[in-house]
Amino acid sequence: MTPSSRTLLPALVLTFGLALVSVAAWLTFSGPGAPPPSSIGAPFRLMGSDGKSVSDADLKGDVVVMFFGFTHCPDVCPTALFEVSELFRKLGDGAKVRGVFVSVDPERDTPEILKDYLSSFDKRIIGLSGDRAALDPMLKAYRVYARKNPAANGEYSMDHSAIVYLLDKQMRFIGPLNMGDAEVALKEIRKWL
Repeated sequence: MTPSSRTLLPALVLTFGLALVSVAAWLTFSGPGAPPPSSIGAPFRLMGSDGKSVSDADLKGDVVVMFFGFTHCPDVCPTALFEVSELFRKLGDGAKVRGVFVSVDPERDTPEILKDYLSSFDKRIIGLSGDRAALDPMLKAYRVYARKNPAANGEYSMDHSAIVYLLDKQMRFIGPLNMGDAEVALKEIRKWL
């Protein structure tokens, strides 16, 4: 054996050992099933539709399906909330899942209006709103587009993104929920329950 081959074999063994330790550490601290790290989401505190303060920490422990919209929305928001309600119905009353409807129109969507609006949907869906100082950082953290669109009569509508967010029990963003296929959406939610 030459001097270079004597040092090559230990170097290969050491490299292989470090690779095994890295894989073991990944499996221990991340592992299959853990959501990938995401830059979507951040801590928040808003007013709930019951008039009480709600933070991201209050929602931990349940899988969360979150949607951003407004109560004067003519079609997209009520359709999304109906579809989420149907998913929750199929999951059953015992499922550790919660829906969160965050208003992008805090000027009109008071807790009372949110409560009345959400009474038509599954009881596990809560409404959140707040002043601009509390709401805008959340919209930015969740990468939500929302813009007031004035109408000729002095009224306005809201243009907004229409993504249904799926978050794990630690309020970590998993990904957008595929609302185009209820069975796929149910399977994705059940994976995190």
